[in-house]
Amino acid sequence: MNAPARIAVIEDDAPTSNQLVGWIRAARPELRIDQWFNRDEAESALEREDYDVVLLDIELGRERHAGVALINAINKRAQGTPVLVVSAMPAAIYRSIMKALDAWDYLQKTSFDEAEFIDTFLEVLRAARARRSERERLAAASAPPAPAAGGAVRELQLDPLWQRSPIWRGERINLPLTAQRILATLYQRSGEVVSYEDLFEVVKSGRNRDNVRKHVATIREAFRDVDPAFDGIENVPMRGFRWTQAAARAAR
Repeated sequence: MNAPARIAVIEDDAPTSNQLVGWIRAARPELRIDQWFNRDEAESALEREDYDVVLLDIELGRERHAGVALINAINKRAQGTPVLVVSAMPAAIYRSIMKALDAWDYLQKTSFDEAEFIDTFLEVLRAARARRSERERLAAASAPPAPAAGGAVRELQLDPLWQRSPIWRGERINLPLTAQRILATLYQRSGEVVSYEDLFEVVKSGRNRDNVRKHVATIREAFRDVDPAFDGIENVPMRGFRWTQAAARAAR
């Protein structure tokens, strides 16, 4: 990643916000950091900016669970932005809640020092860089292609940010998010057998073979809704699945 990572610190207590920002800048001075002190400012920023990591408090002003609403807003953008929660709320109660909301980690105020905070933050930052690199790779691989020889274009187009439906031969394919991730994994490794274990990595819950097979069945049905002859996903018994060009060859 060439550009410095962008960090949002969402904390209504100015001294606490400044302390966290100071620790981050001492460890990684090149990072770009924005500070937001209430829910409205934070929501507006999250809508217009693409942050690599978000640090936030659960309670903002009089809103006891404003941070929960902000995490939900981040998740709706479906970019996988890691969220590190720093809150005075009891960790024994809220850590599991934040994990269920896909927050990366939970630190309880007054129970950690600078070293622990920086170690956790840098771990989150590494994950953020890896996710951004993967999104950029997918963007390069699935961007609308230039016409090839004879005027042909790539038949499948994917949105690397998962904000638009896949397109197959000019028709939109309606798929849930997990199915889109499985499709992208198969397509990016076209011609290779993608193991069940590899596909577990893109399935957030139900990481078992039956669940993966159900997602693949959903993908096939969605393609066949717009292309009844579609046969581009091959089942490899006991191993996994493979994206093939059988459907495209049959059409030609």
